[in-house]
Amino acid sequence: MGRIRILVADGHRIFAEALATALAAEPEVEVAAAGSAAGADRALERAAAENRPFHVLLVDAELGPGTPLPSPQQPAAAAAAVVAHVPPQRRAPQAAPPRTPPAPPGDALALVGQARAAQPTLRVVVLSTAEDPVAVVRALQAGANGWVAKESSLNRLMSVVRGVLKDETHVPPALLTGVIRELTAARRDRSESERLVESLTPREKQVLRCMVAGLGRQAVADRLYLSPHTVRTHMQNVLGKLGVHSTLAAVAVARRAGVGPLEP
Repeated sequence: MGRIRILVADGHRIFAEALATALAAEPEVEVAAAGSAAGADRALERAAAENRPFHVLLVDAELGPGTPLPSPQQPAAAAAAVVAHVPPQRRAPQAAPPRTPPAPPGDALALVGQARAAQPTLRVVVLSTAEDPVAVVRALQAGANGWVAKESSLNRLMSVVRGVLKDETHVPPALLTGVIRELTAARRDRSESERLVESLTPREKQVLRCMVAGLGRQAVADRLYLSPHTVRTHMQNVLGKLGVHSTLAAVAVARRAGVGPLEP
């Protein structure tokens, strides 16, 4: 493969630039940094268009939409937790990261899903301060290949990077039991949701897919060339067969069963 091209996507400028600096000290690594999901998306697209795609994307689990770091290619002198174990000659003075409001939920996972869909060979590792098996499972389901604690050493992070490039999946050992439990529960929920959806008639499935698309009763009627009264009856049947009492709950069951929105 030659040099490993890594993109760091983290909204904390001190952390992102310090991590990029530490990674750049590795002889086989070429690294850039972006401070937002939008900035990372643009960097990935630009690199792919130049036929120099990134091999690994490191994503902060709390990444927000924000704005990109002003100079993603420039090394920084600040340090952060993830490089705490870097040898002294590679360390920069410690500084506390700036306090920022929590990122809107879903930006990091949306970036993971979009990046993997656009570039299937890209490997994604999520960086987080949280030890939450549910969050790990959501990241894996979005397409992430690994989950690493932000306080991990640089050696540990590089070990994970090299591992995911070999198609390995990395989860912290302390979270593995919880992750397996969550994956088992998710599979069970999916099987039950699939069974419920299969009980619907073809027309009811169409109506459910319209509901997943966020269409109201009149919009569903227009899309399927039905009367609003007929659509209302179908919706009531869908809710009854799925064992739920609201459209939102029906959509949740549909999503677990892998049902997507009805295309125009």
